Amino acid sequence: MAKFNVLDHNLVPEHHIVPEEEEKDILKELNIEKEFLPKISPNDPAIKALEAVHGKIKEGTIIKIVRKSPTMGHSVYYRVVASEVFK
Repeated sequence: MAKFNVLDHNLVPEHHIVPEEEEKDILKELNIEKEFLPKISPNDPAIKALEAVHGKIKEGTIIKIVRKSPTMGHSVYYRVVASEVFK
């Protein structure tokens, strides 16, 4: 049986790893520090699917999520990979 890639599902938004060299610019644009970004668990199915393609994703990595929006076309959301998402 083939493995299911959650990122291929039409209801799952696009997930992209933000390159480290772009993180500073994104944080400056959002006027936020990395530790105040919303968290995403390293065990999240979307993170596991990204790891299958890109290899291990370390904690502290910023993930760009592009959601389809009926009013805006799309919206961009950022989360940081963190083990303790429910502090």
